[in-house]
Amino acid sequence: MFHMEHLARKSLNPQKKEQNPTYIMNNEYLLKNLRTIEDFPIQGIMFRDVTTLFKNPKCLEIMEEEMYELYKDKGITKVVGIESRGFVMGAILARRLGAGLVMCRKPGKLPADTISQTFTKEYGEDTIEIHSDAIDENDVVLIHDDLLATGGTIKAAWDLVKKFNPKKCYMGFIIEIRDEGLKGREFIGDEIEVTTLLRT
Repeated sequence: MFHMEHLARKSLNPQKKEQNPTYIMNNEYLLKNLRTIEDFPIQGIMFRDVTTLFKNPKCLEIMEEEMYELYKDKGITKVVGIESRGFVMGAILARRLGAGLVMCRKPGKLPADTISQTFTKEYGEDTIEIHSDAIDENDVVLIHDDLLATGGTIKAAWDLVKKFNPKKCYMGFIIEIRDEGLKGREFIGDEIEVTTLLRT
């Protein structure tokens, strides 16, 4: 039987900035099972494919335990999962934390009244939405996505969540990509605690 509590404690390696604490674990087993695909979706991109982590029960267990250890004492009441890979660990973590799951989706995907946020991407604009009754001022929110690259989508999600005036917000990712000159963390800024399980 794989003993997760020992591994989670052993792999935790906090590196703190003054305003924006950074937690990076870089578990070797997760790194070995993460698939990288060259030139996808376009030439020159090294795509990190988290589906190889999702299909592996041991990887799921490691990610669940390490994320739980990071957030178990934060008082999280809502986990906002970003469409669509953010729904996977978002749902698992919400259940483990005893929190609710909020889906952040593209326009036209949510059936009830929504609040939206439009943001600029490299080749135009995009919009994300959350149900208008999904979060309130008493909530402590964890915004989760599978990876942090340029930071555009997650920053927009944070701007959207702030419209609900929650008590506090955190951000958590499986992977932060740094080796391609991407600076998503800098784009987000230093007003929110950001955690990643892996950094490449």
